[in-house]
Amino acid sequence: MGEHHLPPEPADHHKGGKAIHADDLKPARGRRYSYYGSTGSRGALSTICSVLLLLILLAGVIALVLYLVYRPNSPAFTVTNIAVYSLSNVTGPSAGPPAAGARAPNAVAASFQCALVIRNPSGRSSARYDRLTAYVVYRGEAITAPAEMPPLVQDPDSAVVVAPVIGGGGAAPVPVSPETAAALANDVSYGVVSLRVVLLGRVRFVSGPFRTGWRSMYARCDLLVGVRKAPGSVGAAGVPEAPLFGNPSCNVDV
Repeated sequence: MGEHHLPPEPADHHKGGKAIHADDLKPARGRRYSYYGSTGSRGALSTICSVLLLLILLAGVIALVLYLVYRPNSPAFTVTNIAVYSLSNVTGPSAGPPAAGARAPNAVAASFQCALVIRNPSGRSSARYDRLTAYVVYRGEAITAPAEMPPLVQDPDSAVVVAPVIGGGGAAPVPVSPETAAALANDVSYGVVSLRVVLLGRVRFVSGPFRTGWRSMYARCDLLVGVRKAPGSVGAAGVPEAPLFGNPSCNVDV
């Protein structure tokens, strides 16, 4: 009889170990591999980022507090009185021989002294003014030449009075339009003139180690001035300490 051979038993590759299950052949879940270092390195990097972010936030809070404490406020201006030394229409000099039928240009000869109160409302910052010039405007046209003023240093929360003479000192008449000249003569005859005092310059604020850069300043004060015609002069007002009607208002842009 022939020999019968049984099929060989599968080799046991896990002798003494655990048998292989189907679940062992499934891909692992939840396993991630870092290409940038170990878990400890990532934790140190996260801590450093958190500390840097905290320092940045703290510096921002400190800067905001310092800004709110030392933030300067724009200066305030007030006109308390004005003296009118001269205000009249004159005939300006012509540039050449006048043409036939041409009219000589109109001009205004004006001189004022204005008492101006400058207040620095900042309680912790001193103010420094430079390149100050003042002139007077009537109906949108300048009727005086710009008058230069000296530099000014102002303590915190203080007020100072300046009284520049504008248009005096033998300044040449300022050319104006015929409409402005006619309106000025009419207002002077009624005894009330609407004027605007303009102050230009630059300002900076200093508070301890902190200081701002120079900022342009533009202040304008609208006045309603009472004038009285002097005897024997046409369209002139030469009475100092002219009364101010209403409440003069000043606007300041910095």
